[in-house]
Amino acid sequence: MNNLDDLLQRNKQFAVQQSAQGTLMPWLPRAMPTVKAIIIGCADMRVDPAHIFGTKPGEAVVLRNIGGRFTPGLLEQLGLLGRIGQVAGEAPGGGGEFHLIVLQHTDCGITRLAGDPAMLAHYFQIQEGELRPKAVTDPHAAVAADVAALRAIPALPGTWLISGLVYDVATGLVEIVVPPAPIRTA
Repeated sequence: MNNLDDLLQRNKQFAVQQSAQGTLMPWLPRAMPTVKAIIIGCADMRVDPAHIFGTKPGEAVVLRNIGGRFTPGLLEQLGLLGRIGQVAGEAPGGGGEFHLIVLQHTDCGITRLAGDPAMLAHYFQIQEGELRPKAVTDPHAAVAADVAALRAIPALPGTWLISGLVYDVATGLVEIVVPPAPIRTA
């Protein structure tokens, strides 16, 4: 049995279990999450937001990339999600509080790329000389920088809450670095 066969077997067990529990949601006519949150997190397998926060399917949108970082690609994904919500008649944040959560973590693999500025500059789509504010080696500074960058995006609704968190892979605890606040104040 190869890795894919193992994963497919696990999927069959998942489907049977979810079907028996009545927790499959093909009937859920929603495009936006019920908890009204978008979590931006790292692709690192140790840092799965669903496990860290105990979310269930349908409760939050989770976008993961290397470092859990704000990149032009992430901004494009947020725009596409907004458009999906519009087409479905469910604009994100409509009818209540909506939270954008930036989640980064300790011992992140992106820190190991600090010696490869060309690769990092390409990833962030910036010039190598502009890398310093990205604070690649410090998750606390990096999450604060990314929250600040997201606050500067005029297309994001100013009434949304935004926060910046750092997950400690050694303790399993999440630390608030940037407390929840509206993206912009009037």
